[in-house]
Amino acid sequence: MKAIVITQPGGPEVLQMQEVAMPHPTGSQVRIKVFAAGVNRPDVFQRKGNYPPPPDAPQDIPGLEVAGIIDQTGPEVTIWKPGDSVCALLAGGGYAEYALAEASHCLPIPVAFNHYSDAFARAASLPETVFTVWHNVFQRGRLRKGERFLVHGGTSGIGITAIQLARAFGASVFTTAGSEEKCAACDALGADISINYREADFEEQLRELGTDVILDMVGGNYIPKNLRLLREEGRLVFINTMKGGKVTGEDVVDFSLIMRKRLTVTGSTLRNRDHAFKAALAHEIRENVWPVMERGAFQTVIAETFPLAEAARAHALMESSDHIGKIILLNQWP
Repeated sequence: MKAIVITQPGGPEVLQMQEVAMPHPTGSQVRIKVFAAGVNRPDVFQRKGNYPPPPDAPQDIPGLEVAGIIDQTGPEVTIWKPGDSVCALLAGGGYAEYALAEASHCLPIPVAFNHYSDAFARAASLPETVFTVWHNVFQRGRLRKGERFLVHGGTSGIGITAIQLARAFGASVFTTAGSEEKCAACDALGADISINYREADFEEQLRELGTDVILDMVGGNYIPKNLRLLREEGRLVFINTMKGGKVTGEDVVDFSLIMRKRLTVTGSTLRNRDHAFKAALAHEIRENVWPVMERGAFQTVIAETFPLAEAARAHALMESSDHIGKIILLNQWP
């Protein structure tokens, strides 16, 4: 089969289409004929050599989420059969014509997507972001109806998912984005307040309101601002620190705020969690989030699609941060 291989750590140009061995499912695995694969920022980190995959995942083929049709199952699989359409969370290997997934990490294509010709592309945009948001915002962050929620990077895949799910479960939603166009896109998805961080200080804009839960992937000088914005019993959840873990300049992290306001600071990565954890997470998502998808109350936003062979172009777009929504790779099946 054909797959995109990271030939060495480096820029987008190190992603090359190659012929590789066909994977075969064992145990509780399924093999998926991939129609679409989502591109995520962790794929970029892996390409650069900064985010190694788990030992049991493909070491040189990126890709954490796919959608397609199951064509083969391992001997222990009872919940899926060949011919089933699914989207799946992977530990790696999604940039390929076929990929292996744990059966318990697969979800059905939402019925509401059947009305669209690009149903597989839409479905491929879901697993990595939905799993990440549900665990970090709703499990770790314990976001509840009536609370105030801030997510940075509102037009990223994570941001788009977080805005809509927080809104669907009754929270007020604040977000930051890097242009007026991006802020307008966040507003259209249901954000109550969208702040162009290039033009205004989000801390100043939200100081009077405060927030209960913040989902941050920026870090750096956002850290003290986040802590000051949180109300009593607030929760700050990190899923990345793209600007690093250090505060620069004159600002400082005042740890006494954590004590005085009884704050919780937490965070997580998903890829290195075990199969049982991801299976339990998939089950909870199926029970709680999929009904939102099924009734058409969630809008997928796809910035651009590329043929699988053009993965390098997809990564260049991801690194430019000029896009709004998810970037998807498509296999050209007859």
